[in-house]
Amino acid sequence: MRLDDEQMSDNVEKRSGGGARTGIIGGGIGAVIIFVIALFLKQDPQTVMQAVQQVQGNGGGEGTSEQLTKDNSSAIEQFSAKVLHSTEDVWSDQFAKMGMTYYKPKMVLFTDATVSGCGGAESAMGPFYCPADKKVYLDVSFFNELEQRFRVQGDFAKAYVIAHEVGHHVQNLLGISNKLHSLRGRVSETEYNKYSVMLELQADFFAGLWANHADKMKKILESGDIESGLNAASAVGDDKLQQASTGRIVPDAFTHGTSAQRMSWFKKGYETGDIHQGDTGIGLGTAANAN
Repeated sequence: MRLDDEQMSDNVEKRSGGGARTGIIGGGIGAVIIFVIALFLKQDPQTVMQAVQQVQGNGGGEGTSEQLTKDNSSAIEQFSAKVLHSTEDVWSDQFAKMGMTYYKPKMVLFTDATVSGCGGAESAMGPFYCPADKKVYLDVSFFNELEQRFRVQGDFAKAYVIAHEVGHHVQNLLGISNKLHSLRGRVSETEYNKYSVMLELQADFFAGLWANHADKMKKILESGDIESGLNAASAVGDDKLQQASTGRIVPDAFTHGTSAQRMSWFKKGYETGDIHQGDTGIGLGTAANAN
């Protein structure tokens, strides 16, 4: 990726020294986050839930917090901030075309653990978006996991992860996420998981859409970048993660979609660059009414 000329986003918060043991992750959004990110990391969701429960209630908090700058950041943190800035440019433009204002999310870079509006955030949970406080949470050590465990190489694979989480923010702003959350308790778990898959595939589509427009704006893509993104999407398909972690595939427990589905929707977003092509079955919220 060519990001040398890209600015760092002003909306990146760096935290250190936080215990993050006070948030209660149980039902609702917290349970969904635990489940989907446990699958993302090829870990048993129940194991992750138990680990979080063991450390909750032990005190702690956010620790020290400061805005990320070139002077207090590592190369990978600066890279993450540049990717976020690129998503801000693209989505501000896309929302303007729909006659809307894009409210930029914050991205919190932390180490080991912190507190989010959705409860405690642990590194083991992986990157996630919290709709309660409209922030993306990321321990950049996850990128080592991406390379070492998932065997996914390249800067664009890392950018895809951030763009996917920002895609959830877009869904939140458009009212799409609320549609999913309103179904909790009203439909069976199997049915709810199907809608969860639709939401995740749409975030993959939005990540592809970002790549399309970011490249048109500033020519950020290099040879092999899209393949890197497709490899990342493939590596975190539910079928591959379940097969690797349990030795079997249970479609009714899917929450993110198969490798083929994730690759397909990311590719569709990249090739079309058209937000109106991104209805994976859950709708497009406010975007559906835009000209």
